[in-house]
Amino acid sequence: MRDLFITAVIFGLLPFVFKRPWLGILLWSWLGYMNPHRLAWGFAWNFPFSMVVGLVTIAAFMASKDKNKMLWTRETIVLLLFVGWMLFTTLFAIFPELAWFQWDKVWKIQLMVFLTVLIIANRHQLHWLIWVIALSFGFYGVKGGIFTIINGGAYRVQGPSDTFIAGNNELALALVMAIPLIRYLHLQAHLKWVKVGLASAMVLTGVAAIGSQSRGGLVAMVAMGLFLWLKSRNKIVTGFYMVVAVFIMASVMPQSWYDRMNTINTYQSDQSTQGRFNAWHTAFNVAKDRITGGGFEMFKPPVFRQYAPDPWNVHDVHSIYFEQMGEHGFIGFSLFLLLGLLAWIRAQQIINRCKKDPDKKWAADLAAMIQVSLVGYAAGGAFLGMSYFDLPYHLMVILVLTAKFAGLLEKQTKPVGEFASKLQVSRQPN
Repeated sequence: MRDLFITAVIFGLLPFVFKRPWLGILLWSWLGYMNPHRLAWGFAWNFPFSMVVGLVTIAAFMASKDKNKMLWTRETIVLLLFVGWMLFTTLFAIFPELAWFQWDKVWKIQLMVFLTVLIIANRHQLHWLIWVIALSFGFYGVKGGIFTIINGGAYRVQGPSDTFIAGNNELALALVMAIPLIRYLHLQAHLKWVKVGLASAMVLTGVAAIGSQSRGGLVAMVAMGLFLWLKSRNKIVTGFYMVVAVFIMASVMPQSWYDRMNTINTYQSDQSTQGRFNAWHTAFNVAKDRITGGGFEMFKPPVFRQYAPDPWNVHDVHSIYFEQMGEHGFIGFSLFLLLGLLAWIRAQQIINRCKKDPDKKWAADLAAMIQVSLVGYAAGGAFLGMSYFDLPYHLMVILVLTAKFAGLLEKQTKPVGEFASKLQVSRQPN
């Protein structure tokens, strides 16, 4: 029944996508972030819903009369260069079959990221996209928070199997990144019951992130929580929710959780941590030796035999930074960091120019919360290998769209229009 219900919902929404392509972006985001089909046990589990929705969305966009032009900003240009470089490094990958298999996943994700820029046409549509993303992760946050409280934190909170957020570490980072987006929706809500619901979702999602028992998730949570308080325009309310979440965690989590988290301070004797350090050295050595890096999925025993300080300690890299460095060399690593820097600069520009304008305050709130989300990603990602996760790239282009709808990109395009007009005038005969 669950398979039939999910299939009926998705295919029932496809006709609306043909009329309104932006609904296809929302539907694809729901499938990509919540993965509802992975909650079924029959034919829906493996059915390519995302591909179907993606193809319908592209077809609807191509058939649409009102097409938006691509926003070629510094962020989208660098992102395109980054995708192109990943394709180039795949041509020289150490393990070609594995690399091309991973590339097939990555380019489809990035295609939908660029389609988001092309299809989302106004603030209303963007607001609904944030709702879909926040609720998709919020579902696991609320469910995981209740699960943690009921079971006294005795079991780890896990994500849906065979997805980006399947493991406890990956889910923890996704939940940490979702909390600021829920906070943005909380700031924009007017109905009291909606605000109460979103506030509860924030607290429970924080509890679920801790309930994952992920050490990297704890680091991300601390960094995100600090910036969430600093960036929030109502620090008293935000602080209250944080105190409630901390109180629940302190009351619920068992001693085994504290013992596990304390291993952060004794990393010298932790075999898992030492294995990560060995993988990080491997990534650096590969990047020094190969300008294109080792390509996707290079962290395998033969590579460790050749490049690792400890050739027999084979371990997953567990870091977005060293994952990029090892798989795509210093060039790919630099483009990855540049993307994050440009996103931060864009968000700060939006905040500075919109925070005092009542009509554009929403843009400042969204930019600030995306900054907080990216801080969580940057901090937790230092210990988690999620450098191809959809969400950070989606948030980067959402910042571009926010700037557009707040009227901040007009001055970038205006000089081009003025130049074209002057050029036409100069060509007219005297």
